[in-house]
Amino acid sequence: MTAHSPIAIVDIGSNSVRLVVYSGATRIPSVVFNEKVMAGLGRGLAGGDGGGRLSEEAQERALAAIARFKLLLAQMGVVRHRIVATAAVRDASNGAAFLDRVRALGVKPEILSGEDEGLMAGLGVLSSIPDADGIVGDLGGGSLELVDVAKGRVRRSASLPLGVLRLGGFAGKGAFHRTVEEALERTGFAGRGEGRAFYMVGGSWRTLARVDMHILGHPLPIVHQHEMAPGRPRELLPAIDALDRASAAKIPSLSMSRLPTLSAATRLLRALAERLRPGSLIVSSFGIREGLLYADLPEATQARDPLIEAARDAGTGLGRFAQHGELLDAWIAPIFDDPPALARLRLAACFLADVAWQAHPDFRAERGLDLALHGNWVGIDPGGRVLLAQALYCSFGGGRDLPDGALSALCSADSLRRASLWGLAMRLGQRLSGGAATGLERSALLRTEDRLVLTLDRKQAGLGGEAVDRRLKTLASALGLKPERAIR
Repeated sequence: MTAHSPIAIVDIGSNSVRLVVYSGATRIPSVVFNEKVMAGLGRGLAGGDGGGRLSEEAQERALAAIARFKLLLAQMGVVRHRIVATAAVRDASNGAAFLDRVRALGVKPEILSGEDEGLMAGLGVLSSIPDADGIVGDLGGGSLELVDVAKGRVRRSASLPLGVLRLGGFAGKGAFHRTVEEALERTGFAGRGEGRAFYMVGGSWRTLARVDMHILGHPLPIVHQHEMAPGRPRELLPAIDALDRASAAKIPSLSMSRLPTLSAATRLLRALAERLRPGSLIVSSFGIREGLLYADLPEATQARDPLIEAARDAGTGLGRFAQHGELLDAWIAPIFDDPPALARLRLAACFLADVAWQAHPDFRAERGLDLALHGNWVGIDPGGRVLLAQALYCSFGGGRDLPDGALSALCSADSLRRASLWGLAMRLGQRLSGGAATGLERSALLRTEDRLVLTLDRKQAGLGGEAVDRRLKTLASALGLKPERAIR
């Protein structure tokens, strides 16, 4: 299998049946197709008249979806796929019979145990937030998986029968909170989340985050790594309870199919936050499906930085010269004293320093800005996206101030200034070298106490000129230094 041969996951969940096709077995594969059907297999397990059985109607909807997905897998040339079933099928009295019907379609489903479900959810979060430290909560229709993650590892997990389709049977706040508290005590998670992050996985909690972002007027519509204070679910409850289809339709990208269970999901999050006492609530768009892919990668691939790998791939695919980004970063690094977290963002920006060359010159800054803000990046929070955008916007000639002041408010003024300096340095390097390697390999950019010195190899002295001098002067001025060009 080549790196870009499509692979797929079919997730037979308690609420939905979903097919996701990925570009290949890379560190962070891109999604090329995503479709879900709200089959509601877990509704028969909600304590009503279903008697713990999958209803015939839900089974038929799920089977029709799987039959369609099987045809799509063949037509898309998918080279490898997994079909996994979770809590609803695992717990239903007729779950085995349903899987027989799935097999009759000519596919091979597998049931994930509660432990495996938790493990994969934890790995999914770690694949996109490598430094995650806290409790992962993966909320599905039939169950809630809690997973303790730290130092790149899943430490323990537990599966609780607290999926959104099962929560309607609890009468009153007191009974609901007691149920959550008792479940946490039984699983040993009580007290393990204090002061750490709680990572929210699952469609219902992503929908809650979108409501929060809409109410706040958040300038960056990226739900992954959106952060909320632990008390925010309690504050949001009145708005959630009042949400109807008409008002929900005004919220960008809100999934209408999640509205019936959104109130229960919010109350569960409130109860968990009050008992686990995390320091923050952080959304993860990565969960079980991404965990399944991540688990199959070699350890060396797992260890790679997901942001840097994605930026490298984008730079290679969209830029004129392969691997120019690493050389550019090494060239500008001596004039900065960036701590590791910022040096990482600077490297990502350098990998993307040539991605807008095909755009009209008047719109290259906007192209770079859009890619940084809305690209398929993980391992980066909203503030990091803005710093990446600031660097690229400046590098492509857009100026040192972002066009949207609300975005600038997501970062400190000092960090934005630093990112604009990266952009000016990248802009100088690109003009000097034309995007090729030789000009950077045979020159150096250094700063002294009062000067910014561009030193050229004697045989490459002709690379210096008016255009290069203008950009050297602009960067030096921004640094509060005097420009100097030298020959060695």
